[in-house]
Amino acid sequence: MEFGYFTMPSHPPERGLKAGHDWDLQTFRWLDELGFSEIWVGEHHTAPWEPHPAPDLLIAQALLQTSRIRIGPGGFLLPYHHPAELANRVAMLDHLSEGRLNFGIAASGLPSDWAMFNVDGMSGANRDMTREALDIILKLWSSEAPFHYGGKYWQVDRPETMFGFLKPHIRPLQAPHPPIGVAGLSKRSDTLKLAGERGFLPMSLNLNPAYVASHWESVEEGARKSGRTPRRADWRLVREIFVADTDEEAWRLSVGDMMGRMMGEYFLPLLANFGFKDYLKHDPAVADSDVTVEYCAHRNWIIGSPDTVVRRIEDIYADVGGFGQLLVFGFDYAGKPEAWRHSLELIAREVMPRVKHLVPDGPRLAAAQ
Repeated sequence: MEFGYFTMPSHPPERGLKAGHDWDLQTFRWLDELGFSEIWVGEHHTAPWEPHPAPDLLIAQALLQTSRIRIGPGGFLLPYHHPAELANRVAMLDHLSEGRLNFGIAASGLPSDWAMFNVDGMSGANRDMTREALDIILKLWSSEAPFHYGGKYWQVDRPETMFGFLKPHIRPLQAPHPPIGVAGLSKRSDTLKLAGERGFLPMSLNLNPAYVASHWESVEEGARKSGRTPRRADWRLVREIFVADTDEEAWRLSVGDMMGRMMGEYFLPLLANFGFKDYLKHDPAVADSDVTVEYCAHRNWIIGSPDTVVRRIEDIYADVGGFGQLLVFGFDYAGKPEAWRHSLELIAREVMPRVKHLVPDGPRLAAAQ
């Protein structure tokens, strides 16, 4: 098992945009130093608790300040980008990364973002736009001959060479393209079916482990459409993790600090408005009102001493049937940087070595198309 990092990025609304950006960069330097394998950076436009509309701006700076760790958007919200422009931008970023770039994609799930960009998310147009945009991007990266793509949402051309020297020429450094990751939240997630169908990296967002186990079924369902055999080693799980020297200290610094505040002020109310609190329950009979920060800490979070955290990871691994990478959910501890740094250090030095035996079996995925 490997360990990575997934950040929305999350910052309290009073944090200045530059200050939040600087905290993320500091955390990324620590992750690189401590041996974490990858970082995924989200994109949002209308959520004060998730205040980064352009993950590539953060990634471009992070690549200059790290030397080993892979970094990528987690993901670009494809309905809000012209696919030809994004294809060139991602390809250029891949070159700047010297091959360390991952390319995460998402369909966008915030109604306020849909409203800003006039996207009909209620009808599923955001998911249709995501598939169409991705088709265009991959075609631009793979085609040598001119073509016209007449889509429902975008009209894109790869033009003939003009004047003998003007032509499309920007392609990714990694062949055929950077690894593509997609994140899923809902049961029977369409995006996780897409991951299985196309051989992309599936990511399950931070939900109850019993619920997440159903996500692999979506990956397998998608894989059957294209005759693929999905590999559990490619599956990423995002979890809230905080490690301290004792269980009591971990509880105080997580539930009683920024993790608890963000969950209580933003994430739980957001899921409640979507009717998604069921995703956090260990039993459907649990009342929505009982799904509190403390409930999530007991049932879903991975917090405690290194011994406790290792046991929790082993239990979750067994519950879901195995996965290849655990992504630490990022929080803003700029007010207590030593606490977050110590948690990451304990993960790297006390937890990682003790869960290396958790290696899911299975054949490698066929090359992504």
